[in-house]
Amino acid sequence: MNPARILIVDDDADITEAMRIVLESKGHTIDAAIDSKDAASRIKSQKPDLIILDVMMSTKSEGFDFARELKKDAKTRDIPILMLTAIKEKTGIDFKPAAGDETWLPVEDFLDKPVKPEQLIEKVESLLK
Repeated sequence: MNPARILIVDDDADITEAMRIVLESKGHTIDAAIDSKDAASRIKSQKPDLIILDVMMSTKSEGFDFARELKKDAKTRDIPILMLTAIKEKTGIDFKPAAGDETWLPVEDFLDKPVKPEQLIEKVESLLK
């Protein structure tokens, strides 16, 4: 698998750094953003091959809203999104079955935090194929 440019959008610096270490060990180039505004700016300057997106950042639904924005835009709709979130733990609601719904949750895949390194690598490699 060729190395990819991956954008991690998460307001938790520890989670971001852990994912950075795991993914850089596989040769990927990692960029990080703390919220959707920061991410939008980074996407414009250097389009990523994959976005790993949290849900609850400045608002409880920011990641959901941002995913919908990205999929509506012709310039970004083809970038695969892996949603990685602790929302199930915080709300008790399992959003995983909704992943792929073009209107409500237009992401290619969904993982619950905490995620094991090998599980993260497996999902990332699958989405980059």
